[in-house]
Amino acid sequence: MRVVSRAECLINKLCGRGSLSKKELAYLLSRRISSGDERLLFRRADSLRGSHAGGGIIVRGIVEFSNICRNRCVYCGLNSGNVRLRRYCMTTEDILACARAIYKSGIRSIVLQSGESASIRAEWLAEVIKRIKKLYPAAITISAGERSRSDYALWKKAGADRYLLKIETTCADLYRRLHPGMKLKTRLLCLRALKELGYQTGSGCITGLPGQTAESIAQDLLFFRRSAMGMISIGPFIPHPRTPLSACAPADTVPVLRAIALARLLNPCAHIPVTTALRRSSGREAYKALECGANVVMFNFTPAVFRRLYDLYPGRSKARFDAGRELDVLRAYAARAGRELDFSRGDFQSE
Repeated sequence: MRVVSRAECLINKLCGRGSLSKKELAYLLSRRISSGDERLLFRRADSLRGSHAGGGIIVRGIVEFSNICRNRCVYCGLNSGNVRLRRYCMTTEDILACARAIYKSGIRSIVLQSGESASIRAEWLAEVIKRIKKLYPAAITISAGERSRSDYALWKKAGADRYLLKIETTCADLYRRLHPGMKLKTRLLCLRALKELGYQTGSGCITGLPGQTAESIAQDLLFFRRSAMGMISIGPFIPHPRTPLSACAPADTVPVLRAIALARLLNPCAHIPVTTALRRSSGREAYKALECGANVVMFNFTPAVFRRLYDLYPGRSKARFDAGRELDVLRAYAARAGRELDFSRGDFQSE
């Protein structure tokens, strides 16, 4: 008679009930589970992705329109203390040119991302959104951090469809250490305002942060489920040399993949991307996440002159990038996996 492991029992329970306790999720994130149980977790997550989020790999185009940031997040290369980084903000015409390139490639989902800065005027960004919507009928996601409710409302009225505001961690003590001068409560209030305003709202976390535990990641996953997030972004910690965490070890890829799989099992319909950080750290297995619950890949259409300055983590800014070539790589992967690329708006559909 086959002995069923504790991990397999928990995976079966999660698939049956749709949730687990924080302690149970933490066990599945720990190193105590076997490779066989890990494969089972990935297979179950991939199967649920197929039945609830579809078989397509959703493709989105991202424009990093400004690297100006007021925050001092200790893990991020854009932190305001990095005085050696040259700051920029793209012009309206620069952004429109990127939107045109995304649209011409067939992609109908455009992401506008920046650092958090009051120097980015809400009215200006609203006009950019309006012009993109008028020229290119595509879904627009904004990721510009904490703003006032009135700013969020203005951008929604201008035509923004989605907003991504990563919380990074829901552990209050860890959040405070990672984000000097910031409050977890403020982040939570912003996420609530976004959902109330009708945005398809997304958030996310980083795994492998110094001082982080499996229990805190499990807490993050339960928060995403409780908040019914339409997008969940999970990526690994990569130390940046111009941050206070420069000497820390980079995150292992395996916990990221497990967290993605658990996020899928907890949130069957959510859109979960293969983050650029995961693609950077996992090398040849860049798309492994697509086999354990992820269903979105974002391609960077930021011009090289600006892209190298959006210096979130080392190696990223120096990477050579050609959207067409990268799309061909993804097409080849999709063909081998028996899946297709989805260039549509990719709206979140709740159950």
